[in-house]
Amino acid sequence: MDLQLFDKQVYADRRQVLTQSMVNDGLIVLLGNEESSMNYKDNHFSYRQDSSFLYYFGLDLAGLAAVIDTDTGEAVIFGNELSIDDIIWTGVLPTVSEMAALVGVTQTRPYNDITHYIHKAQTTGRKVHILPPYRPENKIKLAAWLNVSLQDVADHVSVKLIKAVIAQRVIKTPLEIAEMEKAVSISVDMQLAVIKNTRPGIKGYELVAKANEVAIAANSRLGYPAIITPRGETLHTHYYGHTLQDGQMLLCDIGAENAMHYGGDLTRTVPVGQKFTTRQAELYEVVLNSMDHAISMLKPGVRYKDIHLAACQKLVEGLSQAGIMKGDPAEAVAAGAHTMFFQCGLGHMLGMDTHDMEDLGEPYVGYTDTLKKETTVFGLKSLRLGRELEAGYVLTIEPGIYIIPELIDRWQAEHKYVDFINYDVLNTYRDFGGIRIEDNFLITDTGSHLLGKYLPKSLKEIEGLKG
Repeated sequence: MDLQLFDKQVYADRRQVLTQSMVNDGLIVLLGNEESSMNYKDNHFSYRQDSSFLYYFGLDLAGLAAVIDTDTGEAVIFGNELSIDDIIWTGVLPTVSEMAALVGVTQTRPYNDITHYIHKAQTTGRKVHILPPYRPENKIKLAAWLNVSLQDVADHVSVKLIKAVIAQRVIKTPLEIAEMEKAVSISVDMQLAVIKNTRPGIKGYELVAKANEVAIAANSRLGYPAIITPRGETLHTHYYGHTLQDGQMLLCDIGAENAMHYGGDLTRTVPVGQKFTTRQAELYEVVLNSMDHAISMLKPGVRYKDIHLAACQKLVEGLSQAGIMKGDPAEAVAAGAHTMFFQCGLGHMLGMDTHDMEDLGEPYVGYTDTLKKETTVFGLKSLRLGRELEAGYVLTIEPGIYIIPELIDRWQAEHKYVDFINYDVLNTYRDFGGIRIEDNFLITDTGSHLLGKYLPKSLKEIEGLKG
């Protein structure tokens, strides 16, 4: 069995930092994930370990949980040894204690012992800190261990633990950055395979297969379901049955998750035929100019929300030059008129999860106590990251233009933003689709660093890839 791990001291140091941030405050309980049955018990979905469990304990195996005692610093891994019935299916694997030793943990116990461990802490008045469960089976376990109803588990989630984990995981170490460089470079190769095979007559699922082939050959996998579509105005479509046609654009949003579970997240929009049409090229340049402007602003101390709004203004300026929008760009953005074309956020944190630590809550990951997340404003409520940037953050920059006929019809009927949107012109773009361009960046002490190999993005470069 080939366990992909950092040196055990890495995990010991991570746990020590977490313990110090929660010192003398009870138990921290971190759950690993179980296998999840797909259509019958023994036919499982592809396994994915919980990212926080991986971060602190490294073991990419189902059926594990762990506790850190913040009073003593003691860590215990709970898991069951294989029975002979297991071994005939899996072969002989390392024992739980042998695997625990690889990540610097000396104490292990059978899985069910965690119930007694937690109950003992509760009876002595000690706190039990948990993270929000996103798997239903883990929610059920926590309800039993804490002796509460399923509905009440959410009331026992520890905001203090959430903030401590985020504060630690959000700053990527050199080891992590090296893994992300690998993951993004694999993602580049996936993109190139898709772009070079994009042509009239090919099916979307054939291109998904090309991306998967590259990922698997690099001992990786897709970090999230591929978005490979000529209907780029639909932000997260996973339908691959389209037959591509000359004159269309293909939007490809894919990312590799490497063997250490760090990921990339890249998007390119390319012509299905040899070249973009005049209209496609004009709006592609609008998106690219917005992206480049946003990249130029990346540095510590700048609020990402401000970068998002500046990128939106650049989109409006370009759309005004194309005759689709009008009026003062700053006023248009302040009013929200740009959300006719850019309904989502400029980007998000990236790490072991494509939307890094999203299971811990966007209001904590992307925002702070002094900068609250907008929850009702169209466009801003979809901005996953707003907080002030710090060296060590890894994030995406991904502006776009998405022309959605249903949104045009609704807002035009409401006479919405008529001072900023030329509806007569916009209606001639109803079948345009969408454009997104996305790269991944590390925030450095003085600015930013593009992660991974360079992936062409200019009009000339993209068309050149089509051969």
